[in-house]
Formats: sequence, structure tokens, C-alpha cells
Amino acid sequence: MPQFVPIVSFALSLALQSAASTAPASNTLTPAEKAAGWQLLFDGRSLDGWRGYRRDALPEAGWEVKDGTIRTVAKVKGADIITRKTFNDFELSWEWRVVPGGNNGVKYFVTEDRPQSPGHEYQMIDDDGYPGKLTPLHLTASFYDVLPTTGPKATRTPGEWNVSRIVVRGMRIEHWLNGTNVLTYELGSEAVKAGIAKSKFKGQAGFGDKIAGHIMLTYHQDECWLRNLKIRELR
Repeated sequence: MPQFVPIVSFALSLALQSAASTAPASNTLTPAEKAAGWQLLFDGRSLDGWRGYRRDALPEAGWEVKDGTIRTVAKVKGADIITRKTFNDFELSWEWRVVPGGNNGVKYFVTEDRPQSPGHEYQMIDDDGYPGKLTPLHLTASFYDVLPTTGPKATRTPGEWNVSRIVVRGMRIEHWLNGTNVLTYELGSEAVKAGIAKSKFKGQAGFGDKIAGHIMLTYHQDECWLRNLKIRELR
């Protein structure tokens, strides 16, 4: 009987080691993901496949690859970056974390013809600790400044990794956060039209339209980390 606890502890330790060893490495695709059509937007080593917004090369400052992540370098003259490819219907997944008080975002339907409002933004922010005043239109996973999240939301503590997903299928858009669908909207719907009319994007011709666009990682002066960026095109 005295040996029972050590044996159980040893067995539990082996189980945890086995689970860790079988977990997929960051910035890689499993055979099942490859078969499903997923492709990496970041391989953990370089920013090949990305360039600066409205420029051919990456910005001179603001971004670095560190420890298998894309990291924004805070408080420098950085600029937004975009994928070299454009996407129409797709499922995009990524992991991210921000520092306490931090702010960043991922944009989609991005065009270089409308620099004041290049695309729709999935907000990533410290909801509780951000120093500025936030409304529901500016919280994590919202369609920034247009539509708030509508379901229960579990944003993790700054410094911890969140898992986000955007699904574009025809005119239907979904925002997911940590396994939960927190916002669904239809392009061209009355809700979207009303939200845009009240937003900073009102009067921006074409904003809210469905286009084949780039994916953008925004630069907002705050430190942020991203990894496991992957996308699959939906037919």
C-alpha cells in the first residue's frame, strides 16, 4: 500500500510526457490538416509570404521573428504587413497574446486601394486593462467599430495564448475565440449597413463589400505575439 502513491504519480508523469510528445509542434501542419487543404502563413522562421502594406518589402522596423513567433517590436516606426496572396472564401486560424494594456488586430478583405480603411478588423486587445475607453465595438473578437460580439466570450489573461478563427463562406462571416463562435454576420445585411453608417468607416466607398483580399497584421505600437497562422481556402 505505501507504494501506491509513487506508482500512480509515476504513471501520471508518463502519461503527461506522452501527451506532450504527441502534441503537434507550433507552426506545423498535421497530416490531417494538410489533407484538408490547410497551408501555413508562418513557418516559425521567416516572414516569407508577407510584405508591407502598399510596399514591396517588409517594413524596416516593427516586426521580428523570435522563438517561433511573430513579435511586434513596441514603440518604433512600424507599419502593417499583409500576405502576398489574396483570399476569397477561407478559414483562418491563429494564436496570439498581448502584453497587459496591449492592442492589436488582424484584418481581412484588405485592399491597397483604400488605405484609410483597408479591411475588416478582428480586434485583439486587453479588454480590461487597456488604458483608453473601450465600447463593446472595440473589444476582443469584435468586427472593430462596426459590430460587437454577441455570445459568451472567454478572453484569456494578457500574456496567455488565445486561439482565434475567422471563417468566410460566401456572405457569411464568423469570428471565433478560444473555441466559441462569438460573432456571426452577413455582408450587406441591415445590421452591417447600420454599423458601418455609425462607424469611422462611413463614407468609405466599398468598405463592407466582399472582395478577394489580403490578410493584414496591424501594427499598433504595443508588443504582441502571433504563431500558428494557417489558412485553408474554401471551395
